[in-house]
Amino acid sequence: MTSMLERPVNRESVKPALSAREVEILREWLMSDSKSEVATRLFVAPTTVSTHIARIRDKYAQVGRMAPTKASLLARALQDGLITIDEL
Repeated sequence: MTSMLERPVNRESVKPALSAREVEILREWLMSDSKSEVATRLFVAPTTVSTHIARIRDKYAQVGRMAPTKASLLARALQDGLITIDEL
């Protein structure tokens, strides 16, 4: 018999600790055509958007849920309830 501590972790249920700003930028980027569009809307530089997206990808990688593409980040955001299909 295995204890609760010995059960394997379902990596799909492990969410990275994204900041509110990271979630905001991720959502905007997923609903936009470009990082420069997001930058204009949020009054930041495009490099700032890129930096946040890179950090978000790193955080997903740290919990074993790789997201190297925009499509894979969209899948993660949908799985984690950060965005809905209707918002897209």
